[in-house]
Amino acid sequence: MAMEGGCYCGAVRFRAEGDPMFQGQCHCRECQYISGGQPNLVIAVPEAGFTFTKGEPKGFTRSDLDAPVTREFCAECGTHLLSKTPSLPGARLIKVGVLDDPSVFRSQMAIFLVDKQPFHHVPDGIGAFERGPG
Repeated sequence: MAMEGGCYCGAVRFRAEGDPMFQGQCHCRECQYISGGQPNLVIAVPEAGFTFTKGEPKGFTRSDLDAPVTREFCAECGTHLLSKTPSLPGARLIKVGVLDDPSVFRSQMAIFLVDKQPFHHVPDGIGAFERGPG
């Protein structure tokens, strides 16, 4: 499977090749900040098949957390493109909304339901985890 995408202004573009490692939604409080209140919808892809085809993102990692996620944004328009987490080394978590074809997303799991808000929706029939799946 190949996916392409980029930021709102077009300054950063990427291509991801290979089978997704998983597709899901994260309800953690940190993701709610990034998404404007909703869970983050992500497709995890192997880093080996991921490449930036135009531009480079700016990264942000909180220094006050034990195992912080690195979030990557377009420095021009601020679009949150992807994340890297220490709990899943060798993977890039692509934000579904930045894909050229976001309709490829099929949620398999919902994580960090401990932080889920009453207005969040978790589809029936997917894995649901209070924190992470393992």
